Amino acid sequence: MKFKYPILVFIFSLTGLSAVFPQELQSSKLPSLRKSYIETLSSPNPWVDSVFNKLNRRQKIAQLFFVRAHTDMGKVFEDSIAKVVKKERIGGLVFFQGGPGRQAILTNKYQALARVPLLITSDGEWGLGMRLDSTISYPYQMALGAVQNKELIYKMGLEVAKDYKRIGMHMNLAPDVDVNNNPKNPVINYRSFGEDKYNVTAKASAYMNGMQDGGLLVSLKHFPGHGDTDVDSHYDLPKLPFSKERLDSLEIYPFRELIKEGAAGVMIAHMNIPALDNTPNMPSTLSKPIVTGILKEELGFKGIVISDAMGMKGVLKYFKDGEADVMGIIAGNDILELSENSARAIKLVRRAVREGRIPMERIDESVKKILTAKYWAGLNVKDTVNENNVFAEVNRPESKLLLQQLADASVTLLRGKQYLKTLAAQKRTVIISIGTPQVTTFQQELGKFYKNSIFYTLDKTANANAVAKVLKEIGNFDQVIIGIHDTRTRPGNGMVLTADLKMLIKSMAEKNAVFALFANPYNLAALPGLENSKVLLIAYQKEDFMQRAAASVIKNQLTTSGKLPVAVNTAFKYGDGE
Repeated sequence: MKFKYPILVFIFSLTGLSAVFPQELQSSKLPSLRKSYIETLSSPNPWVDSVFNKLNRRQKIAQLFFVRAHTDMGKVFEDSIAKVVKKERIGGLVFFQGGPGRQAILTNKYQALARVPLLITSDGEWGLGMRLDSTISYPYQMALGAVQNKELIYKMGLEVAKDYKRIGMHMNLAPDVDVNNNPKNPVINYRSFGEDKYNVTAKASAYMNGMQDGGLLVSLKHFPGHGDTDVDSHYDLPKLPFSKERLDSLEIYPFRELIKEGAAGVMIAHMNIPALDNTPNMPSTLSKPIVTGILKEELGFKGIVISDAMGMKGVLKYFKDGEADVMGIIAGNDILELSENSARAIKLVRRAVREGRIPMERIDESVKKILTAKYWAGLNVKDTVNENNVFAEVNRPESKLLLQQLADASVTLLRGKQYLKTLAAQKRTVIISIGTPQVTTFQQELGKFYKNSIFYTLDKTANANAVAKVLKEIGNFDQVIIGIHDTRTRPGNGMVLTADLKMLIKSMAEKNAVFALFANPYNLAALPGLENSKVLLIAYQKEDFMQRAAASVIKNQLTTSGKLPVAVNTAFKYGDGE
């Protein structure tokens, strides 16, 4: 055994691994072989020093600004961002809607124009599909909160990292670690792992570590916690009226624990929190007591601090004309995301430095963090994104397999484990989809098994006549299976169904129908009668992978393991699941 390590060193020197580790060695198998971003910050770095020393004051300030990029808004918009990259010499880009191949091409164009390499980011709470067409969308975090196998979520993090890096991105503005303990939350809701701080932390840890082990920077959001509000900070400034003790024990808990685990970044929310900063109408993004005092000093966070989008009404309502940008830097943010006007903001920050409002040391601290992030992401070596075969390489077979595994692990059986066993393939079966006019994947999958079956669909606007027609025709069948589908792009609260459809649901629940809900579980509260159903399965969202998982359960081909990640009412409690 005493020769083990010398032999390893000898092999490494032969294979060149001392300089560059292949992707597989950057995974969970050998995590110690690659320093984390936080560890890298404390090490001497000649490349960072060299780039830093070549920047003048204005160029240093510009590194703190990240602007919006798209590949679905046409050449005029793309060219306008190219001018910003070339002229303003900003630090990075935040990509929004478009396609993966187009983004790879445009990233190469923008990087070629940049004097200092751009750090490329995007919101990818459920992977590339959150923003890009023709890519994989993994289950929303609410569904992942139901998954009991954290290893699957870790693997998702690794796959997301591969996708991001494949198209030239370096940081995912995720995961969302908000504890969603307000069912009326209009902006977090299904984006949260749930209402339990321990469950949120455990699932976020798996996702975060998967991404970081895969070589991707992350950003926990939205500090100090956006889960208990009924106001969307895109449109107004939410107010959290809670005590510091409550915030510290609940909202801040996941951030504290994940910072201990080495989170690279934290995003600050736009919220007014008097217990943490009693300045009237002060958004947390612009609050030095919150950003510097609590996040950096109390929690000891050393990584990148990122503002939420600076064009949101939550920050602009009371701080206009670029003042928010100046205050955001004074507060301690390292990256200001999506300023209303980056050119104006850079000028105003330069003025604030000249006037002594912002010490240059405050700017320098952020610039070095950003440059170190670029080094950690590999931007110290000039390279281009391979523009060939992008679609296939972000739609890998193993990713699609994992997607279905996550869906299978998330579906939650709230009622009817024993009753499901009484369903028989040969019986006359009615399979109804409510909420959509089209025959669904759920119906098609069940129809392959229940050969003696018939399909009916009732759109969300179906009236009493349409309902009565279906009821008249299904009287002679032995089994009734009903899927309730929320067909909206995002599965928030307030799924719209007519009163006649709700009456149908209640009536069929009393008649031993089997139900699967493809919607946010909070919607159960608006569907009285389901608490009396013989079988009730929660599948969280409308996508085909969830419909296939639910169908597998009803065919008795899949045993459920999901647990409800939120409490809905007294009938449906946190942790329920057979």
